[in-house]
This record gives sequence, C-alpha cells and structure tokens, in this order.
Amino acid sequence: MAKTVKVLVMGTGFAGQGHTDAFRAVGAEVVGMVGRTPEVVREVAEKMGIPYAGTDWQKALNECQPDLVSIATPGGAHYEPIKQAIEHGCHVFCDKPLTDTGDSAIELYKLAEAKGVKTAFAASFRYMPDIMHAKRLVAEGVIGEPVEVECISHFNLEREIPFGWSHRAEQGGGRLNNNFTHKLSIVTSVIGEKITDIIGEVRDDMGKAPIVEGVRNFKTRRDFIPKDINDPNLKWGESNVEWTYTVLAKLESPHASKPVSVLFKHGGLNPRFHEDHIVFYGTKGAIYIKGHYGSGPLYLWGQGQEWQQLPLPQDIVDDMPKVEGDTERNWQYLARELVKDIQGEQVPPYQTFKEGSQYQQLIDLIRKNNNWTDVTHLQ
Repeated sequence: MAKTVKVLVMGTGFAGQGHTDAFRAVGAEVVGMVGRTPEVVREVAEKMGIPYAGTDWQKALNECQPDLVSIATPGGAHYEPIKQAIEHGCHVFCDKPLTDTGDSAIELYKLAEAKGVKTAFAASFRYMPDIMHAKRLVAEGVIGEPVEVECISHFNLEREIPFGWSHRAEQGGGRLNNNFTHKLSIVTSVIGEKITDIIGEVRDDMGKAPIVEGVRNFKTRRDFIPKDINDPNLKWGESNVEWTYTVLAKLESPHASKPVSVLFKHGGLNPRFHEDHIVFYGTKGAIYIKGHYGSGPLYLWGQGQEWQQLPLPQDIVDDMPKVEGDTERNWQYLARELVKDIQGEQVPPYQTFKEGSQYQQLIDLIRKNNNWTDVTHLQ
C-alpha cells in the first residue's frame, strides 16, 4: 500500500476549501490549515473537520510535518510560504499565479529543483473534458496541421466589485495572472508546450474600486457591492493592474511544420455579444469550443464543410473526477496526478513550477507594454 500523503493547506477561502476537498477526494489526508485571521481559520477548519488550525505558517510546517503543501491564497502571498515549504522538504501544489514577479517565480522554481521536491502549477483548465478531446483530435491529425488558435472572452465584471487583491499587481491581481494563465495552459496542452515568441498590450479600464470590509471569499465578493455607489462616505482603492489584454504568441507544435499563431483577446469589463470561445484552425479543418475556458460543447469543421457537434469520448468522461464545478474538478484532476506521482506511480506530464515561472516572466514582458512602433512620422 502506498503511503498516505499528508497535506497542509494555506488559505481559508474558496480555493483553500476547494483544495482541501480535492486532496481528500484523491486519498490524501489534510492535516492542517493556515489563514490570516484566527477566528476565520478556526471556523473553516472546524467546519471541514481539519484537525489543525493556525496563523503561523512556519509553526504549522514544524507541527504538522506535511509531505505536501497546497497554496490557495492570492499570488502576492505565495513567495515566502512556498520558500519555507521547499526548505522544509515539502512538495508544493500552487494555484496560479506562481508569484507576482518573474524573478521571484524563477527563484522558487530553482529552489524546488535543487531541493528535489515535486511541484504542481494549477493553471488547471487544460483538464476541461472538451479541451482534452481537442488535444486528441489535433494529435490524430483530424484538422490537418494546426496553423492558428483564437481565444476570445469578455466577462462584463462589475466595476463596483469591492477593492481587493485582484486590483493590485503586487498582490497577484490582474487578468493576465488570473485568466491568461489558464488560456495559455489550454493552448499549449493542445498545440505544444514550446512558446517561441510573444507580444502584448494591456489596459487598466477599472481605475478604482470601493473599499468594503468583510470580504473574505473571492466567490462571494459580489455580495458586498455597495448599495449606493455614490455614497460620499465610501472609500476607494486604486487599481494598478490590467483588466483587458490582447496577446499574440507563436508556438512550436509537434503536429505542424510551421509555428502556430495564437490570439488571446480578453475584456474583463466588456460585455460579450456572442459566446466566448476557443478555436483551433488547421489546414484541413477546425475545432470550435464554446466557453472562455472550453466548457463546451465542441464542434468540428471537416470534410463535410459544416460544423458538427461531437460528443465526448467515453474514456475521457470516465477519467474525469465526479465533482460539480469546473474549477473544483480541474483542481482534483491535477491533485490526483501529483499525489500519484509522489506515491511513485507513473503519470503523464503535468505543469510544474517550470511552467509557472515561465508564465510569470511572460506576464512581466507583456505588462511592459513597450511593443508599439511610433508611426506619426509617416507621410
């Protein structure tokens, strides 16, 4: 029998509770939870039946002696806890983004490599069932050689959502950290992991947001939107991060003789007219998947010169964790792969801190926003 993996979770909100459920579902033992606020972490730990609750991460590492830590806080709070966990010899499961800068992400990747611990980077929407179906179809040559990918999404987020970590770059906020990471992971899983070129433009359409006390769970932040946004007593926080981005990339693909071009277009505050979607175009056909993260259904344009909806293959259905919610299911899928790997089982490659650090470096480059050519001098 393989040894049961002991997990210490950092974070008490939606992600912390989701990670707890994911690791329990794959047979790991959650031995403790750490959060910022004593009464909150005690309440969540008691509700979830977690035996240890605390606010001191280093103390928890020493007292719980976990095999694996699960980092479920905003990206700006990742660096020190991950560094301490690696020094303690723990494997690490980390939600995206890995950190808030490329340099700190590289440092963590190198520390983990040197220590010999396993890492998992949870830009995990590559495990959406229809995305995995698309990966199979492309590998089988159903659309010929892939030539182009298009990822379009508009979220129409409320400008009145209370000010928090998502509004600040140094806290891991921004649409690149929290949307682009998933999109890039999806595309590389289908087309190929080697990114050769990138260029991008970002825009902060938000400016400011109301400061509201008591917001602790990212999923319920809309419940705290002020009733009167014009209340003169409201305090405001300044956004310093992008809410809209446009990125172009080139990827090498084992299925194509030429680089594949990719468009990532996301408007966090803009309304959509038709469905968000992901499309993979090839020399002989195309694959269209509805939804910003490929929730489906999937349509194939092939020899019949018309779009045909394809059902999910049964083996993909059977391999999916049986849990409600795309985010929760994808966490559980990756948690399963990591736990199996720690226990010595053979598993397919999954994203690690190598990809997490690469993504953060790419985000730094895109945010520099210095790719424009001044054409005002042209006649």
